[in-house]
Amino acid sequence: MESTAGPKTRRILFWIVTALFRLQMSFTAYAGLRLPQVAEAFTHLGFPAYFRVELSWAKFLGVVLMLAPVPARLKEWAYAGFAIDLGSAILAHLSVGDGPEAWGWAAATGVLWGLSYIFWRRPQATPAYA
Repeated sequence: MESTAGPKTRRILFWIVTALFRLQMSFTAYAGLRLPQVAEAFTHLGFPAYFRVELSWAKFLGVVLMLAPVPARLKEWAYAGFAIDLGSAILAHLSVGDGPEAWGWAAATGVLWGLSYIFWRRPQATPAYA
């Protein structure tokens, strides 16, 4: 089934969802480094403090890779890292019995991730974007 949206519309949608996704990931990276309630949430999930710091810097790196003119393989790794991060966040919250108020943001961000990834991959598979 082929999309009825033209290349320009797909590009606009890509930039909108990708900008929202990158803003969300940048905010969570910043929050992981600066907000005490995020440190408490990591403790609640059973993670050590150093992991929160590593994860925050990895998120910043992933956002930079998504913005930088780097080979597609590096962008693919950034997308993969974000998928692992978001999936792990949901699983971690579910494993300690948290409800949707705790894991809902990760799920919503995962939707943005999925849309961004689909719109990013689509142009690479379509000759009109070459």
